[in-house]
Amino acid sequence: MQQANLGMIGGGTVGSGLFHALQLNGGLMASRIGVKVAVRNIAVKAFDEPRPYPIPRLLMTTDWKEVVNDPGIHIISELVGGTTLAREIILCALKLGKPVITANKALLSAHGEQLFAAAKKYGTNLYYEASVCGGIPIIKSLREGFVGNRINALYGIVNGTCNYILTRMKLEGADFATVLADAQKQGYAETPPDLDIDGWDAQHKIGILASLAHGFWVSPKEIHVEGIRHISAMDIKFASELGYTIKLLGIVKQIDHIRFTIDASNEKPACKSSIENRKCRVQVSVYPTLIPNSHVLAGVNHVFNAVFVRGDIVGDTLFYGRGAGKDATASAVLSDLADAALDLKFGTKHRVPPFVPHECAGAVVPIEDVVSQYFVRLDVTDRPGVLAKIAAIFGLSKIGISSVIQPEGHEGKSVPLIFMLHYATNGAVTKALAGIGKLSVVKSKPVMIRVESFE
Repeated sequence: MQQANLGMIGGGTVGSGLFHALQLNGGLMASRIGVKVAVRNIAVKAFDEPRPYPIPRLLMTTDWKEVVNDPGIHIISELVGGTTLAREIILCALKLGKPVITANKALLSAHGEQLFAAAKKYGTNLYYEASVCGGIPIIKSLREGFVGNRINALYGIVNGTCNYILTRMKLEGADFATVLADAQKQGYAETPPDLDIDGWDAQHKIGILASLAHGFWVSPKEIHVEGIRHISAMDIKFASELGYTIKLLGIVKQIDHIRFTIDASNEKPACKSSIENRKCRVQVSVYPTLIPNSHVLAGVNHVFNAVFVRGDIVGDTLFYGRGAGKDATASAVLSDLADAALDLKFGTKHRVPPFVPHECAGAVVPIEDVVSQYFVRLDVTDRPGVLAKIAAIFGLSKIGISSVIQPEGHEGKSVPLIFMLHYATNGAVTKALAGIGKLSVVKSKPVMIRVESFE
């Protein structure tokens, strides 16, 4: 049996998880692929740093260059995180012609194009299954399983921390701050939690998926991002009464050459299209979304992730599992290790290129032009004429109102008023709510959450 020697950069939570997984199932993997993967050296920050699984002292070093430059090491795994040192490590390994495996979503989001170009230039490969959704094989599915499909839509619950918080808020009726504090105590949320709850972690992941699905590299700057800080227990309660569940959703939706015409009726946008001059126009966004309780994504709870993919040939598919953690991530890295070992065994360094740009005319649609339905909550003075003033502003903006609900049992200087709006552009709704927020009868900033129908 052939042997491929692995050099690991990073021996913390994920790194020690990978080492443990290889000790546990390395023999099984070798029997399946005909190549034994042996850990030769592991670069760590410190020999005595806390780690969930032990690593023999003889295998560790504090010098990553010693690992990367070792001629006896065939494959490098980068598991240190960050975008500075990790980038230097990967570029150094690629220049030596060594395949690299990474779980670094932030690095790929910021510098993916450069790293993929370097892999091509130096005749090697970059593997990154673990960078998105941990143990869910979504990268390989998009690159290989759906290679014959146009991806019309992709919806992802890709951040376990946000999903855990929103799940508990719904099940317990608790407020955001209370659940966040408890999530931090249990280790489900970082301190500070900004990367997760403000949507940036999801942005990294959904940008990678969008790039793979549509063949042009999506810059993080082009992705509209909203987090979940503003979601209240009241919003979740009212959404539930209307038959919806709120999730932080990453959305990649092909709009193509479709031009929408909006009116104030309950009809969907009229679509006009032309076969000539096709241009791949795609919505790439991250924001809280009302999902119908009947949809499968509404039942994805706690720290679990899920990605719903709609291909033009395969139809609807769902990928579900743990999106983070030492073991789920290690599982994805093992998959990449197997591919890298097989590529080395058969001399097929570019069997599956890391990223193939194939849609030069692709573009991300500005959020102002994206069309959606909306849930709007206002705190208003409870007196005659208030509804008429608000409806007039929506009408002037040509935004149709599907329903209006004033829940009973609320008293005081202000009461909640819930609107469900028909399809409209984000730009039109944002402008209308800015005007509504200036009315003297509106006592706090309007809350707007988009509604996804998955049609």
